[in-house]
Amino acid sequence: MLPSTLGHHGDPALQRAQKWRGRIGLALVAALSVLAGMTDAIGFMATGDFVSFMSGNTTRLAVAISDGDVGLILRLSLLVATFVAGNALGVMVSRLGGHRALPLLLCIGALLCIAASWPGNNSSLPAILAAIIAMGMLNAAVEEVNGLPIGLTYVTGALSRFGRGFGRWLLGERRNGWRVQLVPWTGMFAGAVLGALLEQRLGLQALYVSAVISALLGLLSLRIPRRWQRKYIGR
Repeated sequence: MLPSTLGHHGDPALQRAQKWRGRIGLALVAALSVLAGMTDAIGFMATGDFVSFMSGNTTRLAVAISDGDVGLILRLSLLVATFVAGNALGVMVSRLGGHRALPLLLCIGALLCIAASWPGNNSSLPAILAAIIAMGMLNAAVEEVNGLPIGLTYVTGALSRFGRGFGRWLLGERRNGWRVQLVPWTGMFAGAVLGALLEQRLGLQALYVSAVISALLGLLSLRIPRRWQRKYIGR
């Protein structure tokens, strides 16, 4: 349930519009989280590197530093920096595209196609970098829904917000909104299961499936009013 404090109680039509904007936004979050989970599972199983879970790569980087593994230190540092650059690029593409999801998701699909088709073995660095840029960019697609912060390619924050909300609920506070934090977690988990199954059959080329899903979601986003899409992007 989305926060009622964000609505205008004197305008029923506006309240209904906000409710539908929230529902459609959460549906988009769920679908994009499936895409993120799928892509991360494919990348991890095929290469041993996370393409969206930078907390994992950060921990691996710290271990590599303690081991003095210079090659792995450089590789993981590059992966983390690439993810940051992907987030920045996603904001730029979103702004240039008028805060519409279609241009962003088509760019993500193109990058995933590049990753899937890159020649060489599964540990090819250019392929994994293309996938990481795509996942960084994905975070610019939806940043909030009716004022609630949303993460698409990482779910630790969502679980934390859900847990804190649950704690407040046990204490008798009846704030709304904390339950929806399970939406991105559930989507990412389901996507990861699907991605693992696809990677077992297709290897890194399973990213073609991610690319197709990204493009399809972009086309479906054309059905979402532009003014609503602008509301999904944080300022």
